Amino acid sequence: MSNATLIHEATTPTLSCDQALTIAQKDVAKVYRDLSMYCVCMVLEQDGWHIDYEMKDSRLKGGGPHYVVNAFTGAIVSKRYEQ
Repeated sequence: MSNATLIHEATTPTLSCDQALTIAQKDVAKVYRDLSMYCVCMVLEQDGWHIDYEMKDSRLKGGGPHYVVNAFTGAIVSKRYEQ
């Protein structure tokens, strides 16, 4: 194996967006009962999967949960809740 291959393998996420979403939803279900008023936005950034629950109705005040899930291990790196 060349160094280029090793670098590529080390930077290729092993966790799919669906897997990251499942991890976040399992955790968020402990705090939020109903997520139907939110749409989910997901982006893979350098520090992991960013999973943001945003209000569907922009006229409503507040916000939803925001998670960062490690793209390699599936660990929740951070989470915060907006009220």
